[in-house]
Amino acid sequence: MRLFGRFVLAASVALTLASGAASAQDKLRIGTEGAYPPFNYANADGTLGGFDIDLGKALCAEMKAECEFTVQDFDGSIPALQAGKFDAIINITITPERAEKVEFTHKYYQTPPAIAVPKDSTIAGTSPDDLKGKALGVQTATIHQKFAEQKYAGSTVKAYPTGDDARTDMANGRLDAMMDGSIILTEWLKKPDGACCKLLGTLTADPAIHGPGVGIALQKGNKELAGKFNAAIDALRANGKYKEINDKYFAFDVYGN
Repeated sequence: MRLFGRFVLAASVALTLASGAASAQDKLRIGTEGAYPPFNYANADGTLGGFDIDLGKALCAEMKAECEFTVQDFDGSIPALQAGKFDAIINITITPERAEKVEFTHKYYQTPPAIAVPKDSTIAGTSPDDLKGKALGVQTATIHQKFAEQKYAGSTVKAYPTGDDARTDMANGRLDAMMDGSIILTEWLKKPDGACCKLLGTLTADPAIHGPGVGIALQKGNKELAGKFNAAIDALRANGKYKEINDKYFAFDVYGN
């Protein structure tokens, strides 16, 4: 999954991460939304940054692979992966429905869903009854859209191409609330763009919808590459590199339980 603004990148960002030359099969094409801070975003100079990008570089270095990161709209990421445009897509929530289409690594972070509202909102709580009749914004093709449509049927659920579009509409008074990951919303509220709003509260995740966490999606059946990524994730957790990257962006362990 901005800064918080909308960026269009025309070119991919190539990153050679191994100390020696990687073989052809070790060159990985990795897709990322590039507009989901603090996990992934475009810097002012057009380069990609964020937790996902730093961790992705570290994973590729651990695997001694050459990696190329390319921006891909989130709602088209799995179709692009299936079509062979990428070898991997970083930052995809692991769900049974998606696992029928792609191969997943195990999780590399986990965050609960949350709801934000304007600061002058009179909404008292985060329950479906509290949001009944309210306009609730979500990003299209996400677990938040599915969760909102299933659990908040009494609300008017409005789906947006990007989370930033939803946040902008809420700041401009066109939404009563927005649902997204708690980290995404918390970080937004620290920025000038988020001065309009406040965190109403976090939600209890539904395992059937939210799954076990966020992982890296690979082409279906590519268990060999999934195994390599899993081993690299475990290695970074063990050798302290994950913590080093984590602490650059968060004041807690984003990996979760």
